[in-house]
Amino acid sequence: MKHLFIASAFVVAGLMASTANAQTTSDKRPNLSVAVAAVPPTLEPAQELSNQGVRITYSMFDTLIRRDFLSSKTGDGSKLVPSLAESWKRIDDKTLEVKLRANVKFHNGEVLTADDVVFTFSPERLTGKQALLKQGPAYFGVLDKVEAIDPLTVRFTTKTADPILEQRLASWAAWVINKKDWTEHAGGKFPKFPVGTGPFKLSDYKPDETVKLVAFDDYFGGKPTAASVTFRVVPEQATRIAGLVSGEFDIATNIAPDQIAQINSYPDIEARSVVLANAHVLVYNTENPVTKDKRVRQAMNLAIDRQLLVDALWGGQAVVPKSHQFPEYGALYDDSRKGLEYNPEKAKQLLKEAGYKGEPIHYATRANYYLNAMPAGQAIMEMWKAVGINGKLDIVESTDNIPSDIRNARSWSNSIRYPDPAGGLWNLWGPFGGVQQGKDWLPVEFNKLGEELDRTSDTAKRRDVFQKMLDIWEDEAPGTILYQPLETYGVRKTLKWQPYNSYYMDLRPYNLSEEAKRS
Repeated sequence: MKHLFIASAFVVAGLMASTANAQTTSDKRPNLSVAVAAVPPTLEPAQELSNQGVRITYSMFDTLIRRDFLSSKTGDGSKLVPSLAESWKRIDDKTLEVKLRANVKFHNGEVLTADDVVFTFSPERLTGKQALLKQGPAYFGVLDKVEAIDPLTVRFTTKTADPILEQRLASWAAWVINKKDWTEHAGGKFPKFPVGTGPFKLSDYKPDETVKLVAFDDYFGGKPTAASVTFRVVPEQATRIAGLVSGEFDIATNIAPDQIAQINSYPDIEARSVVLANAHVLVYNTENPVTKDKRVRQAMNLAIDRQLLVDALWGGQAVVPKSHQFPEYGALYDDSRKGLEYNPEKAKQLLKEAGYKGEPIHYATRANYYLNAMPAGQAIMEMWKAVGINGKLDIVESTDNIPSDIRNARSWSNSIRYPDPAGGLWNLWGPFGGVQQGKDWLPVEFNKLGEELDRTSDTAKRRDVFQKMLDIWEDEAPGTILYQPLETYGVRKTLKWQPYNSYYMDLRPYNLSEEAKRS
């Protein structure tokens, strides 16, 4: 079967243009092409908080502080370095003062000032309970006020002591936008294509086809090392690989582990892989009559052999975490925690106790959004069947707005927004995350503990609170983690570019260069 797959890739490759994509401009910088499974419907960085979104927007927008993924041995991005902020300092445990770089330009020619930063984190856009971004408070609900002290100085004040404010300002939803451009195009909602300060700016957008970015040569971090980067939608993995082999693409995303050896067999391309600080998860509707009894949901979790999924689908290279926690959490991580159990006999017993009568349990997933989503879903159906669960796999275009009568389970992924549980379990499963916003799970004690996590600065206390939150999450079983996937890119060898353990595709000059011209 594998040989048939590769053969089909060659057939497609033969039909494609064989000229190398890295044709040079007059300044000899390459025009790069990246094959992706999909592109986002908007490039507003706070609105499009998705895997496919941050891959593109990360090189269009900057945060005040940047996570440095390259200098640490672990590559976890826990080290913070200046970005739009030249420096920052703590005034007290609730106040952080940030000094902006001078003469930073936005893509529209405007110069960055403190007013742009204040607007970026304004209550109406991001931080208030009635913010346009409904998930905004999950990231910055801790803020009490953001003030412009002078044109290049911004003061952040939190409601209570927040030990991770710097990490928040370096991560998801914190990308700074231009106030003038944004307000001119907002019209009471998020504008589709706001301008940022990043090394690349938008040149062309074709829905479901391409996003083309061109170099922004006024970038404060140095002249971009590529003239342009075009993200092309290629849903089929075989076609992405074929284009990489033929030279049409410089980078191909979402490569399955069983294709790594084949890609590495070519002289001019190679596979570059990293285990993501992300987990593929399932979300259960705790309000649906069929899945309302937590014993049914617990049985669904106990029936899943996660290590078998890892071995069969990921060549043993994905990772099953110890519950919804990750080593990046440092002192708040509990390595001794038992983790998620596989126990089919216990699952059968719980189903019997719950009085489950074989009612259909629908599991919705998208065909091409998550790598291996389809085979994982098919395998889970068999695992559920083995304990007596009548699972129904539904392939959908979107897992949003599924009718309530068949909204039992759906696929999702959880990326660590910053190396702290406030940027993981609490951010994603708390009251402003998609699960509770969609009314799939409405916990009380979990939310109380999450609020305590946000307002507690003592590390030992935060660790204790977080572990209690994990206990509740595992017991109430509003979903489960499957594994941390292996993200593999096929890359032209002469392209010096390092993937991160995040979906960020960092194309800044320090992480992108050309070793030599292609022959």
